[in-house]
Amino acid sequence: MPPRLSVVVPFYNVAAYIGDCLESIARQTFSDLEVVLVDDGSRDASAEVAAEFCARDPRFRVVRQENQGLGPARNTGIAHSTGEYLTFVDSDDLVPPHAYELMVGSLDRTGSSLAAGNARRFNNTLGVRAAYLHRTIFAADRAVTHILEYPALALDRMVWNKVYRRSFWDEHDYRFPAIRYEDYPVTMRTHLDAVTVDCLSAPVYFWRERESGESITQQKYVFANLADRVTSALMVLDLVDERAPELRGRVHAHFAEIDLPTILQGFGTIAEHEQQPLVELGRRLLGRLEPDVLAKARSFERLQVQALAAGDADLLRRLAAFRADAGQRGGVRAHRHGVLPWRYETRYPTPDGASPSVPRRLYRLPRRDLQLHTTVSRVDWDDDGLVVQGTADIRHAPRPADESWRLRISLVRGLRTVHLPVRRFQARDSHGETALVGFETRVPRRLLTGVAADGAWPHLTVDLRAGGLHRRGPLRTVGYGGGQYPDGAWVTEDLWLQPTSGGDRFMLRPVHRPVEVTDATVDGDVLILSGRLSAPTADPALRVARSSGTLRVPLETGTGSDERGFTARIPVTDLIDTANPDDPFTLRTARVPRLDQGANGPLLLATGLRRSVYTVHDGRLLTVTRSPGQYVNLFEGPVRLHADTVEVSGGDGGQRLTVAGPWWDGRDPGAVVWRRFREGSDEHVDVPCHGVHDRKGWSAEVAVADLLPAQPGDGYEVTDWTLFVVPGDGTSPYAVQADAYLMARLPIDLTVAGSAVRILPRAGRLHLEVV
Repeated sequence: MPPRLSVVVPFYNVAAYIGDCLESIARQTFSDLEVVLVDDGSRDASAEVAAEFCARDPRFRVVRQENQGLGPARNTGIAHSTGEYLTFVDSDDLVPPHAYELMVGSLDRTGSSLAAGNARRFNNTLGVRAAYLHRTIFAADRAVTHILEYPALALDRMVWNKVYRRSFWDEHDYRFPAIRYEDYPVTMRTHLDAVTVDCLSAPVYFWRERESGESITQQKYVFANLADRVTSALMVLDLVDERAPELRGRVHAHFAEIDLPTILQGFGTIAEHEQQPLVELGRRLLGRLEPDVLAKARSFERLQVQALAAGDADLLRRLAAFRADAGQRGGVRAHRHGVLPWRYETRYPTPDGASPSVPRRLYRLPRRDLQLHTTVSRVDWDDDGLVVQGTADIRHAPRPADESWRLRISLVRGLRTVHLPVRRFQARDSHGETALVGFETRVPRRLLTGVAADGAWPHLTVDLRAGGLHRRGPLRTVGYGGGQYPDGAWVTEDLWLQPTSGGDRFMLRPVHRPVEVTDATVDGDVLILSGRLSAPTADPALRVARSSGTLRVPLETGTGSDERGFTARIPVTDLIDTANPDDPFTLRTARVPRLDQGANGPLLLATGLRRSVYTVHDGRLLTVTRSPGQYVNLFEGPVRLHADTVEVSGGDGGQRLTVAGPWWDGRDPGAVVWRRFREGSDEHVDVPCHGVHDRKGWSAEVAVADLLPAQPGDGYEVTDWTLFVVPGDGTSPYAVQADAYLMARLPIDLTVAGSAVRILPRAGRLHLEVV
């Protein structure tokens, strides 16, 4: 009998990655599959790794061909596959263990032509995070839909997050073109030809973002790569014009936002003899995009578009270089018009502030582009109330903030607005300059006690005046580096207030009598969660969910004086899954407990936990911790170092940084180093730490001065360091996980030898940035 699913995996010179890729496929819970490996003329050890998998698993086999590229290699794999269903994997990526079970199961139930799911991006320094487009397209499950019914699928560019019905594929005789970016034309055609499509919100694919920039999508500014990108885009535009003109607006806007800026930025790196061919290439794409879509571009992109239309390669080169040098961090500062003082203009790097190929009107900066820009960097509670720190400035403002700027911050609660006290201080603004943009404000508890649980969520607004500019808006952007894990607090006996990010707006979420966890302990092989229900409940239980299933745990209630009190006893063995971790990169599984009241029973607030709880069982680490919204999360994964303490000692340029955390046995966990990567490379430099460990904990100390920028000329320009462990047993290095309760106390800012240093979390990893 032929297998139900064929997995086609082309590979070419990926010896460092292909083993992990194939291991993730071998671990699939859907086992009725064949894996067709297409060796596209590899010259490294990739073929040996593939052969080793074939020797130990008869489901794997190799087909060899001369190097022809990814598209033709996929076509070869299809020709050698026999399954009822068909899917594709790029050889440096990973597949979560339940992906094919979910997608094949969906197709078996619905009869759709294909099933597509969510995706995650990952690499060493940033961990796992949502893929930019997929997180929106696949935000919810949608069975038996279609691109014309759900137009967001027009932006679904990749083939690897899908399982296709083979009869559907063969009926339409799909073939990948021999170009890079071969996915989009095929994906668009399959969406249009499909009878119906199943969309899954669960992540079904992990997409590697290499530090080296070697993958096709990261070789953005090589001319041949840009040429294939335009060829692919034109194929999609032709297809939309012919088959689905109702999708033109969405697809054209997507190319104007993603692909055209990539072409324009290519002028900063390509060789001089390629500049004119790139002008012609860019104009081919530009000429196909609708003018009203291009008119919505930001001011800087409008300049680039006009320069491209005029064929001004020299101006395009200078604009691209300006942007690559971080000149676009906040945009250039505006200048008042010499005759019309209410008008603002930009002066991008052209010989005299303007260029013959760009009309003066395009340098005009609409007042709407002079936007309020705010961030939240720290959130704390004290006896008096909530303390919020952040920054507030105006993008493109003619000069940095100073004492003449007037800042007001207010609490908005329903129809009531209350002005709050503000302390201002020097901080880095959106242009990267140090200015009087930092603020601290305090919200007294008495203003929060009247918040009704079913009323509007309180939020903060910012009112900023700078000369003739006046901007007002909500406090936004709880971004990386601080403010992502704010603590909540009781403001009355029954009302919990949780700072959170509502969209990108900083808000206070009121929860009346939450289901809460007040304590978590481990007794032998049993995890004990203690807490309180919102109200006494008949036959209460918890649902402990993961992406692939749910565990039901009965609750003991009424055992103490509090009729709302409960105790949950969960055998640790029920939470351990060594064989099939949901995350194929970190090898961790996340479980989220909630009250068993249907699919949307209330989550458990971690009101009583002040630090994470760890236990090791069967060679795996179970962590009881919290989410950014302070809900209880359970993580199970390999026994690796976690950091829960960061301390700085010394002064006057002699500061020493010590990071510490728990450890569970006497084995040496490996060398702890601060690592930074060469820009666009997997090559790195390590600064070793002085480390100690025992059965209770570990610590790693380094002189902060050793992490300051190296002397010019050594080729290393990256100033972002990540804390890594290099195990002594030869296994792969990994980034240290920052405990959630530590992240609530970060960032830490220092000044060392004139350099600004910040210790901060990024995607759960501990980073140190030097500015």
